[in-house]
Amino acid sequence: MKSTILKTASSYLLPILLLFSIFILLRGHYLPGGGFVGGLIASIAFVLHSFTHDTEATLQLLRIHPRALIPVGLGVSALSMFVPFLGGLPVMTGLWFDEPVPVIGLIGSALVFDLGVYLVVIGVVLTVLFTISQYSE
Repeated sequence: MKSTILKTASSYLLPILLLFSIFILLRGHYLPGGGFVGGLIASIAFVLHSFTHDTEATLQLLRIHPRALIPVGLGVSALSMFVPFLGGLPVMTGLWFDEPVPVIGLIGSALVFDLGVYLVVIGVVLTVLFTISQYSE
């Protein structure tokens, strides 16, 4: 895209949208939001960047291909599901630390599961959209 205004704005919006997506991820196990919505917002940030700076520049910014995030996210989610089972509890039982972390709050297996979902959503959305973008030119 040739718009200088949009190109400049997207450079400033990328870190703001990523920070907002992390906020949505962290509040998700208490209020609406979480890994899926946070992952979509992060994906939108990178898609906006790719619209204005080209897909290859966005892939260089990411440093790893988004496809690599999918198995990592699935592994993190699966780990959070089966850790309680190792302790003799049913699968997907919520485990929580006793003390809250100052900015984040209580950390538990729900947050770890949401983190895995966050990575999977970013990986799937960006892989699909970047593949379409690269092969449509």
